Amino acid sequence: MELTKYEIFADAAKTGNFTKTADRMGYTQPAVSRTLRLLEQELGFPLFVRQKNGVELTSSGQMILPYVRNLLAEEKLLAQQVSEIRGIHTGRLTIACFASVSRVLLPHFLAAFQASYPGIQVELMEGGTDDIVRWVTENVADFGILSHRHIGGLSWLSLWRDPLVAVVPREEPFLSMKAFPVEKMTAQPFILSADGTDYDIHHMLSTTKIRPTIRFTSKDDHAIVSMVANHLGMSILPRLVVLDLAHLVHMLPLAPAFDRTLGIAYKEKAALTPAARKFIDQIVKTDVSKIQELDGLEDAAEMNMAMGE
Repeated sequence: MELTKYEIFADAAKTGNFTKTADRMGYTQPAVSRTLRLLEQELGFPLFVRQKNGVELTSSGQMILPYVRNLLAEEKLLAQQVSEIRGIHTGRLTIACFASVSRVLLPHFLAAFQASYPGIQVELMEGGTDDIVRWVTENVADFGILSHRHIGGLSWLSLWRDPLVAVVPREEPFLSMKAFPVEKMTAQPFILSADGTDYDIHHMLSTTKIRPTIRFTSKDDHAIVSMVANHLGMSILPRLVVLDLAHLVHMLPLAPAFDRTLGIAYKEKAALTPAARKFIDQIVKTDVSKIQELDGLEDAAEMNMAMGE
């Protein structure tokens, strides 16, 4: 079956721009436009409407997109399984993850993975919890690396515990404190991660029943840290988020302690491609305690999926 036209359709739905799709897939923009026009003629209805800054799916295009993504996911699985049988390690792997994971954790895993499987192309998609769950559910990504909260019906593999920390300006009295009592959050203006980005902070606030004075909300970790550095308030963030920005602010453990569980979310084990299985196996086998900058990341107790089976 010739699936190129469906691959182009799915990518254009993702990018919202024929030129971007052409660049990503190695075609010219006129070739992409022509392919999609022929597909529309074949199907008998329009798939896209042109907007000022790109294209948008029609209602008909939105209706068939999940089926097209399922078709492409099955074809991808078949192609990689055939390559695996023939002893050829090729394919494409799409990983959805938090920005902090892609900045701090993934480079270590990617280096080892690419050394073993140089023929597998890896694409990263960064977003919040809601974004990642949607991308995995809709077959846009092979799996997600995120926190365990609010993953819906996806399957789960626990990997690490990441402590939540108080993020405060680099000044007294914070520099003299060994830990930050959570009840003192009410004495500072508070900067909160937006709903749908990371639910663990909201869960902590709900558990402690503390109501800080929220002055700002943001989906951007860098923006939150920058606001703290500029004395606009304090925040609570996962330690992994602040690691590469710690020179701008001061981190303090919370009293009492709270953490989040990071791991891998996927639709079902049988649907994972060989490339996805190999990458997950690479992650599971890595001892993060030996990576110096990750010394605060602890192994989670639960390992509920053996990828080598």
